[in-house]
Amino acid sequence: MSAEPIVVDEAEVEIIAIRAQGAGGQNVNKVSSAIHLRFDVAASSLPDEVKARLLERRDRRMSDDGVVVIKAQRHRSQELNRRDALARLNELVARAAEVPTVRKPTRPTRASRERRLEGKNVRAQIKAGRAKIVE
Repeated sequence: MSAEPIVVDEAEVEIIAIRAQGAGGQNVNKVSSAIHLRFDVAASSLPDEVKARLLERRDRRMSDDGVVVIKAQRHRSQELNRRDALARLNELVARAAEVPTVRKPTRPTRASRERRLEGKNVRAQIKAGRAKIVE
């Protein structure tokens, strides 16, 4: 039932090496080990349904013009950060490729309605017991 996972073509991804933020001593000041990945969803070769689901997703990595921006700086190595960024992009696309199941509306059973009303009556009795006694 499940097809092959969709993998983004690396030719459609713009990868820029930048200097990482945070602690790291002299290494962080002279080596561009962080990766800044940009992926234009609309211009990609992804299926139209996947593009639509990706674009409608409320994700902070998605810019207003439909470009996914991922910054990877977990590792000291540029190659590991590159792999990490691509893996995160492919995971995002794989989640968008999943077709959401359509909810079938159902009605509550008679027993569940009765249980609900019984619970409301019990709660009403508890609250009524808190009222001031009028003589």
